[in-house]
Amino acid sequence: MEFVFLIPLLPLLGATVNGVIGSKLPKRAVGLIACLVMAAAFVVSICTFYKLMLLPATERSVVVSFFSWIASGSFSVDMAFLIDPLSALMILIVTGVGFLIHVYSTGYMHDDKAYWRYMCYLNLFVFFMLMLVLGSNYLVMFLGWEGVGLCSYLLIGFWYEKKSASDAGKKAFVVNRIGDFGFILGLFLLYWSLSDLGAGSLDYKTVFENIHNIDPAILTIIGLLLFVGAAGKSAQVPLYVWLPDAMEGPTPVSALIHAATMVTAGVYMVARNNALYSLIPHVGNIIASVGIFTALFAATMGLVQNDIKKVLAYSTVSQLGYMFAAVGVGAYGAGVFHLMTHAFFKGLMFLGSGSVIHAMGGEQDMRRMGGLHSHMKITSVTFIIGALAIAGMPPFSGFWSKDEILWEAFEKGHFVIWAVGLLTAGMTAFYMFRQVFMTFTGECRADDHTKHHLHESPSSMTIPLIILAILSAVGGIIGIPLFEEGTAAHQFLNPVFSHGEQELHSEAVHGGLELIMMGVSVAVGLTGIFLASLLYYAPMKKYAPSFWRPEAIASSFKGLHRLLFNKYYIDEIYDYLVVNPIKRFCDWCLSFDLGVIDWFVNFAAWATRLTAWASHKFDIYIVDGLVNSMSTLVTYNSSIWRRLQTGYLQNYALVFVVGVLIIIVRVLLG
Repeated sequence: MEFVFLIPLLPLLGATVNGVIGSKLPKRAVGLIACLVMAAAFVVSICTFYKLMLLPATERSVVVSFFSWIASGSFSVDMAFLIDPLSALMILIVTGVGFLIHVYSTGYMHDDKAYWRYMCYLNLFVFFMLMLVLGSNYLVMFLGWEGVGLCSYLLIGFWYEKKSASDAGKKAFVVNRIGDFGFILGLFLLYWSLSDLGAGSLDYKTVFENIHNIDPAILTIIGLLLFVGAAGKSAQVPLYVWLPDAMEGPTPVSALIHAATMVTAGVYMVARNNALYSLIPHVGNIIASVGIFTALFAATMGLVQNDIKKVLAYSTVSQLGYMFAAVGVGAYGAGVFHLMTHAFFKGLMFLGSGSVIHAMGGEQDMRRMGGLHSHMKITSVTFIIGALAIAGMPPFSGFWSKDEILWEAFEKGHFVIWAVGLLTAGMTAFYMFRQVFMTFTGECRADDHTKHHLHESPSSMTIPLIILAILSAVGGIIGIPLFEEGTAAHQFLNPVFSHGEQELHSEAVHGGLELIMMGVSVAVGLTGIFLASLLYYAPMKKYAPSFWRPEAIASSFKGLHRLLFNKYYIDEIYDYLVVNPIKRFCDWCLSFDLGVIDWFVNFAAWATRLTAWASHKFDIYIVDGLVNSMSTLVTYNSSIWRRLQTGYLQNYALVFVVGVLIIIVRVLLG
């Protein structure tokens, strides 16, 4: 545990080295530095996890404090890390999947002119995410929270010469600031409420020990404000709009943001605050409702997208909705378990899409793909494994986590959430295999030049795909209900969620019903895959009726298809209701500034210059004139009187004699 500080410090070191001298180093050295620090951080994370597992379950919560960070009066915050099952699992995901994405990037981004800057940003992103999940108090978490927001802006807009990329980066930054505003208000209110109780602190342990004494109404507001922050970071309605546009960044960045780091931060934050949300279950119901609506809403848009990365983007939004539905109903373990499996299969699918784009010379439109299996067998097979996992097919990892979320919702009486989640699962299976069939099966629809250059990606890209495919296939083992106390994942995470989760029900009691629900979930997923095959898989198309063709369906439901394809015109609505009014207000402010404020400023400057000119003239002609006149008069008078002073003795004697004579005459005449 004493070396836990190395976990975030190593990526920070890599970011610093590449940021300072990376432009002067060979690209091979830049990539080696970035990957080695991630590998080392992953090794330290494994050691930390192992040491934690050696402790008794009730003692698996260790705070490692490094130094006093902020101290002001009674308020103090330490730079300290919390090592418990939740943070230990998160650091394994962040460093492990992050390392694979770094390795993949060495092949995908090697020819980029700013390769050193890219690797610097990537390491920095991981550093801030590790700070977020390791912090033992809200302030350290907020440091990481804001850091990943900054790095998302830098990486999404990495190709800033491209207007769409720079716009997407700014959009992500602004939307996240909206969520962060709610988050920080929640922290202020939380600290203020605890201060009134004499327990003012932002340390998790102190907060969770005293939070039940806060007024329920205030606690509700705190819970909602924190969820606003989570909704912004994890792309929930209505703050999801930045995530699809984030596809403008390099594909490995999409994998890092969508799978291992930023978008899971909101889910982690809600799960970390399980003790808070257990006291306000009505807010949990709001979170679950928003989550499941987001899951369905995003899935409907994913049905008709043609950009291979946009499909995955809406899939990410949908899967995050599943996670929020889980933590909202109190199934925190299930939500975090799905967060883990999602990191595997979504990281795999984004990197797989990057491999396809790399082979297609930058092409992302699936309508210009097809038949790529014969050219890219490793990418194809691994991508299909990821699709099976996200579609919830047993025994792949996504099946166990998604089924557990649906089961927990059903078991806790949230039947609407269960039904909507089941429908969304079917839609997910449909659009994921629509993507598979359009990309890898049938005839290649690329132009002749692209066909000639189709090839499998280099080993630096395919090896991470193979590893993630294995994890996507077997990573759900810890979610298999083999124990009466629950799954291995539940047993491991239960100490963290003991305050927040309702008592886990024995699997043996509900085994029969759960097996039935499991069968229903699989049947719905298989139905989605079957329908996708009838529409998009060539050998199956011949069995489909004439009206069951993509073109025929789109023609029959033109309005609905246009609505889904244009993403419900949400961006246009936001532009009309929010963005454009703000722009007009800013334009009015600019006009007011130029026409009124600047006029007054310029008038004041003109008046000042006029006053200075008049003062200057008054000084020259009046003040200086009077002074000069007096000196002239004195000079004239002195020129007259100085004539009396000739310097000759005879003149002075003459004056003396004349004076004496005048006196004598005056006396005689008197």
